[in-house]
Amino acid sequence: MNGQTAPDIVARIDALLPQTQCTRCGYTGCRPYAAAIAGAEADINQCPPGGGAVISALAALLGRPVQALNPVHGTEAPPCVAWIDESRCIGCARCLAPCPVDAIVGAAKFMHTVLADRCTGCELCLPPCPVDCIELRPGPQPAANQAALNRERFEAHGARLQNRAAERQRELAAKKAAAPRKLAGGT
Repeated sequence: MNGQTAPDIVARIDALLPQTQCTRCGYTGCRPYAAAIAGAEADINQCPPGGGAVISALAALLGRPVQALNPVHGTEAPPCVAWIDESRCIGCARCLAPCPVDAIVGAAKFMHTVLADRCTGCELCLPPCPVDCIELRPGPQPAANQAALNRERFEAHGARLQNRAAERQRELAAKKAAAPRKLAGGT
């Protein structure tokens, strides 16, 4: 790998991936898959959204032979985006959390919709929907900088979830600290 350090090669592999964060490769996102490839723990042919183009680019980068996409992980398909049939949406909000790039907007007990220009077509919103009102439809060809935008949105999503978890921990700690005073008759 031309004397590159492990973080360098992971970053270069990650830069070639489409950043859909779909988990179809068997990893929790594109960066973990890139690390697994760099560590020789995963093959270069596990990314259906990237398909043959990504496999070829990874093979060239790593000096490995080009392989066919492993069908265990899915098939290569044209870009798709999620679409919500708003007349059937019950506002359960179960689709919001799994979206790795916050492309679904809505609130509990209100209709939801997909921001098509942000949707990566990852399909992670499909299984949690109890009324099957979400479907994939053909989407636009990704922009030249789409992977970078997807990565930024995924990182922002992760940061938001971490901040929410930290805030929840602070709230719980404050409640626990206040509980002994209430039991002792304090205010």
